[in-house]
Amino acid sequence: MKQEKKVILLAGPTASGKSKLALKLAKDIDGEIVNADSMQIYKEVSVLTSRPNEQDIKISKHHLYGFNSVKEKFSTGQWLKMVSKKIEELWNVDKIPIVVGGSGLYFKALTDGLVKIPDIPNNLRSEVRSLHSKLGQKDFFKQLTKIDPLVKNFILPSDSQRSMRSYEVKKFTKKSLFELIKETKPNFKSKVFKKIFINMPKEELYEKIEKRVEKMFNDGAIEEVNFFFKMRVYKELSANKIIGINEIKSHIKGKLTLDDTKKLVAQKTRQYAKRQFTWSRGHMKSWEMIYSPDIKDLFEKAINIIS
Repeated sequence: MKQEKKVILLAGPTASGKSKLALKLAKDIDGEIVNADSMQIYKEVSVLTSRPNEQDIKISKHHLYGFNSVKEKFSTGQWLKMVSKKIEELWNVDKIPIVVGGSGLYFKALTDGLVKIPDIPNNLRSEVRSLHSKLGQKDFFKQLTKIDPLVKNFILPSDSQRSMRSYEVKKFTKKSLFELIKETKPNFKSKVFKKIFINMPKEELYEKIEKRVEKMFNDGAIEEVNFFFKMRVYKELSANKIIGINEIKSHIKGKLTLDDTKKLVAQKTRQYAKRQFTWSRGHMKSWEMIYSPDIKDLFEKAINIIS
């Protein structure tokens, strides 16, 4: 008899123990692990992104890790297509997908769907930006509300980025961005998702971050960054946002001591964790928040939600 179709979603701030819990769950419920971390997709950067190691991969199959070059673009839309296909594949062989990561936007795309906006021509984008520079945000927003009154309900008058985006979408598609959002549907029914967020207390998390940073440097973070810069990755590409890349580059150039570099990487990681907590408060209200310092207890809490 085929088991009930379900997808375990396991989120939480960086260094909160998501991967450890995912491995325990995979062994227990006959699941396989699927990546939902936008930085763990890169094949050339495994240390700084804390990608699962060979030992982890022996315990359970891992999917969508380390497949994309740092020199290539990769979007949330591409990930959504890949993860949706992978979920279906795992269901077809009676495996439970355990989607694990810290990228809130990936989870939102999977549970809510992704707005389908056609590519806006560059000449129109330039026109919109020129108009914004000429008018200033206040008058630009007034003009935007004339062509798209819906924006008043969704955008703050001071939000220039979203104002320009809404303007170009309306001009190009003749539809409000917010009509397109309303039409967006997810690929799966909401009942298949079991949504878990590891809500670790900040003091404990910050201790874990310190230890993780130390481990990264012991595991070859400096060598990894050296290799990254030899690849001459375009500055505009997202791989440059990996925490540690620019900090370690400053150390290699002699601008920072090793100790100061470690402190700075830890600080940037703490700031990232804060943003993840903020995202969870705004976008993950329907998720089950769990925590225990004991992995067995944490596992039991997760199993109670999944069952």
